[in-house]
Amino acid sequence: MARWLITGCSTGIGREIARAALEADHQVVVTARRTESVQDFVEQYGDRALAVALDVTDKNQIAAAVEAAEDGFGGIDILVNNAGHGYLSAVEEGEDVEVRKLFDTNYFGVVDMIKAVLPSMRARKSGHIINISSMTGLVANPPNAYYSSTKFALEALTEALAAEVKPLGIKVTAIEPGAFRTDWATRSMKETSTPIDDYAETVGARKTLIKEFANHLPGDPRKVAEAVVMVTTLDEPPLRLLLGRDVLKAMRDKLAALSASIDEWEAVTRDVNFPDA
Repeated sequence: MARWLITGCSTGIGREIARAALEADHQVVVTARRTESVQDFVEQYGDRALAVALDVTDKNQIAAAVEAAEDGFGGIDILVNNAGHGYLSAVEEGEDVEVRKLFDTNYFGVVDMIKAVLPSMRARKSGHIINISSMTGLVANPPNAYYSSTKFALEALTEALAAEVKPLGIKVTAIEPGAFRTDWATRSMKETSTPIDDYAETVGARKTLIKEFANHLPGDPRKVAEAVVMVTTLDEPPLRLLLGRDVLKAMRDKLAALSASIDEWEAVTRDVNFPDA
C-alpha cells in the first residue's frame, strides 16, 4: 500500500486516478479547491481517503496539504501533479493576466508541489513524482500555443528532475495523454476575450472545433488512471508514457519530420564550428 497525493481531483483524469488508486487499496490525499467536490471519496473509502483543500497557486495551501498527508498517512510516496486548465488563443490574442495565471497553475504550481514533497522523499530515498503533461507538451498547434508552452516547460522540468533525483532513489514520469473525454475543453477551458478577425478562419476555426468535439473525444480517462497506477508499480518506469493513438501518431510524425529536417540541414549545422573543433 502506497501513500498518494493527487492534485485536481474534482473531475476528469485526476478524479479517475484517485478512484483507481483507492480501488487498488492505496491511501490517497484527494485534493480540490473545494473539498465538497471530493468528499464522496471519504464517504466511500473511509480513512484511506483524505479530502484536502488545495489551490496549487497558494503556497500556504500546498504546505498544509503536505502536512495533512504527513499527519494522516505518515508521508507521501507518490505525488501526481494533475491540476491545470486550458487556454485557447492565438499568440497575438493572448491576454497577459490570463497567460500568467495559466503558467502559475500548470507550471509553477507543479514546481511548488515538487519542492514541497522532495525533502521527505530524499530523506526516505524513495518516491515517485508523476506529472500529467499532454500531447500538446510534445507537439504544439493553434489554438494551444500558450497551453502548450506550459506543458513544454513541464517536459523540460520533468526530464531534468528525473536525472537529478534518480541517484536519490526517486522516480519521475511524465504522462502524455492525447485527446480524452474530460471537461478540459468545456468547464475548465478558458479562451481569449480579445479575438482578432484575421485569425478567425484559422485559430478561431480550430477553437470552435475543439469545443464542438469535447464530448466526443476518443480517450477514456479511466484507462489513463489505470495506466498511472500500473506505472507506479514498476521498478524502472518510463520517463514519458504516451497514452492514445492520436498522441502516438502525432509524436511519430513529429520525430520523422525532425529527423528529415536535421538531415536536410546537416551541412549548415556542421559548418558553424571552428575547423579544429
